[in-house]
Amino acid sequence: MARGPNLPDRPVSREYRRLIDLLRFVGPYRWQVVGGTFALLISASTVLALGSGMRYLVDRGFGLGDPGILDQTVLALFAVTVIMACSTYARFFLVTWVGERVVADVRKAVFDHIVRLSPGFFEVTRTGEVISRLTTDTTLLQTVVGSSASIALRNSIMMVGATVMLFITSPKLTGLVFLVIPFVVAPIIIYGRKVRKLSRLSQDKIAEVSADASESLYGIRTVQAFAHENEDRARFAARVEEAFDAARDRIRARALLTGLVILLIFGAISIVLKIGGGDVLSGDISAGQLSAFVFYAIVAAGSLGAITEVVGDLQRAAGAMERIIELLNTRPIIEAPASPRALPHPVTGRIKFDHVTFFYPSRPETKALDDFSLEIAPGETVAIVGPSGAGKTTVMQLLMRFYDPDQGRITLDGIDVKDFAPEELRGTMGLVPQDPVIFSTSAAENIRYGRPDADDAAVRLAADAAHASEFIDRLPQGFDAHLGERGVRLSGGQRQRIAIARAVLRDPALLLLDEATSALDAESEQMVQAALDRAMENRTTIVIAHRLATVLKADRIVVMDKGRIDAIGTHAELIRQGGLYARLAELQFDQPQAAA
Repeated sequence: MARGPNLPDRPVSREYRRLIDLLRFVGPYRWQVVGGTFALLISASTVLALGSGMRYLVDRGFGLGDPGILDQTVLALFAVTVIMACSTYARFFLVTWVGERVVADVRKAVFDHIVRLSPGFFEVTRTGEVISRLTTDTTLLQTVVGSSASIALRNSIMMVGATVMLFITSPKLTGLVFLVIPFVVAPIIIYGRKVRKLSRLSQDKIAEVSADASESLYGIRTVQAFAHENEDRARFAARVEEAFDAARDRIRARALLTGLVILLIFGAISIVLKIGGGDVLSGDISAGQLSAFVFYAIVAAGSLGAITEVVGDLQRAAGAMERIIELLNTRPIIEAPASPRALPHPVTGRIKFDHVTFFYPSRPETKALDDFSLEIAPGETVAIVGPSGAGKTTVMQLLMRFYDPDQGRITLDGIDVKDFAPEELRGTMGLVPQDPVIFSTSAAENIRYGRPDADDAAVRLAADAAHASEFIDRLPQGFDAHLGERGVRLSGGQRQRIAIARAVLRDPALLLLDEATSALDAESEQMVQAALDRAMENRTTIVIAHRLATVLKADRIVVMDKGRIDAIGTHAELIRQGGLYARLAELQFDQPQAAA
């Protein structure tokens, strides 16, 4: 199955620039960021103050043996601890709040963009991958904004502050500590790029797992009907193992990086402690100075270790942001013109296809429509028939501007449909598809999808017109009954009647029926056809049908084959002409001549 293209690997420095794109989402909450940063500074400062307190405690409290000084020092340390606790609370709350708020805004921005993308995008991109970017990748960003960024800043401040205090406490010992810095920085640089690449690979594998799971669960009835559970389990297990292998490689690289840093840093501290102990014995420094130095050295080492951990999170977030930006930068093929024209009032429904040729993006070598020309008068009912793959549904998709023709033009009331905003154009149409989409909500809300501002009375009238009230009233909660995901609690005919009610409620200028009665039994089809006949009055209607019995009343029948018009006429005229339509009629009617 087709997947979205992966971006090429780039240097780490360029990848981190992806995180700069987060600033536009963080900007609206600048005051919360300022408050969190101020609390962070206070928290870091109190930690550094503990080192000086420790030195004072050892040299004065213990060294002089004065209980009063000891009590004062302990009380001062406790006061510093209370300040640190309060500032830590404020920092944690504000920073985490900003992280959750930002990830919510990113998810909304991604979803807002996704629903604007043209159907052609989803022909070459698996829906599960898009969902993974909307959920998993944005969660990684929440980790950075709500945690890792704060940890990085706090530990950077503490490392710088601890380093300054190290110099103040003992320049000699500080110089020894700094000898190990090149050995600590080198593995971060070397393994940093590897971790980033492995992070991107791990996220791609997780997206594939999500895509496979989505496909199997969406088609669970088909999976079970064909007893395909074992094959799907094996395929999903293989995807999960691939994701685990990618995650294992990433974790191994991060673990090696962290372990090396800890070994080098604390190994250096051990050596410094040995040398410092000798200086205490020789009287060059006091025991309090050595205690403070070890405290600051541990703070600096811990901060550097925390930063190396955060670097891994930043690399994963950079990969996630890269995938999100890649999605946000995908431009819709169908966009509104810079200055869209207003729709005529009222829309009469005159349609013209003028020498239209079209290729689907996923099948660029095959013409879906080939020099297709057709005019439909206002209020006319035109049926389009022909074998599967003839291009019937493509006509509707181009009219609704899900795609633009590669050649030729399509007009509505004499105006090119490209001149209208797509949403305005589609607002004039009511579609009843062959495979109706039922949303995971109530029956009333599914019908109201056709006109969100409709009241309950209008919804019921539309359901009555589509002969849907009959079965909806029998549901446990009637119109408030939840229909399940994709309408699993309804039969195929019931789902189609919900879709018809949705189109009736919309009261469109153009009615588009794509096999609208194909899933109905004979009795339901008769009732629904009567409802459709009323709905088609005084409005332009295009009917796509394989069953010719449903189009006998059409003003004209257009016969299509291989993307071209084979013949046009009424049922009787086409029967007399012979050809493709007559052969189709012969297959479906026992006595086509009598029908003529």
